[in-house]
Amino acid sequence: MQIDWQKGLIPVVTQDENGEVLMLAYMNEEAFKLSCESGYAHYFSRSKNRIWKKGESSGNTQKIKQIKLDCDNDAILLKVEQIGAACHTGSHSCFFKELDILENSRIPSEENSRIPSEEKSRIPSENSRIPSVNTPNYGILDELYHTCLERKLSGDESTSYTAKLYKKAPNSYLKKIAEEACEFALAIKDFKAGTKGEHKEAQPAYDIVYEGADVLFHMLVALADVGIHPEQLLNELRRREGLSGLIEKANRK
Repeated sequence: MQIDWQKGLIPVVTQDENGEVLMLAYMNEEAFKLSCESGYAHYFSRSKNRIWKKGESSGNTQKIKQIKLDCDNDAILLKVEQIGAACHTGSHSCFFKELDILENSRIPSEENSRIPSEEKSRIPSENSRIPSVNTPNYGILDELYHTCLERKLSGDESTSYTAKLYKKAPNSYLKKIAEEACEFALAIKDFKAGTKGEHKEAQPAYDIVYEGADVLFHMLVALADVGIHPEQLLNELRRREGLSGLIEKANRK
């Protein structure tokens, strides 16, 4: 039985051994081969634009127990042994946000009573995050990137600065990037001039860190808006490593 790779990336639904849906991801042919050869789930990240092994950063790997193909040969069902949480939030499953079927309605409470108590403890309440003790460590850039995505989709601009930026995107965050970049440059200039420091007395170097963090944050807001993971920027820097900046610039098209 052959998978139709000509259609590009193949959607993959991943279940745990009890049949609970854990996540939806994508594979290309190389990720599928790596999964089969290693016995552990590998996917293709559209935002990072690369293959990644599930759990490569968090340790929350997925040992493959079964692979099924749908009737059209263009979708995969994985059954896995999930180590730790499947979701980057720390939830067992990525599917924990309940939508109302009708406006201002809720699924009857007796439905919720069918959920085992241990599962309820893993479901984050509305407007809350999983406690950090249970949250996998994916790195601050990845965490902030996903937070920006959440604010873009469902943030309240009355309480969220990031959501407010997205409300008037892209001019709002583009203006802030330019503004904060200027502040960053001035902080370095002041440091070189021997000033005392603005944010912390007698610590002018902290001004550079503070303003640089502002630049980076607003860049993440912009990247999330266009669906580019910050790791792609790091990969570009890795690509340039060992190459003369003068040569790289001369080779630009």
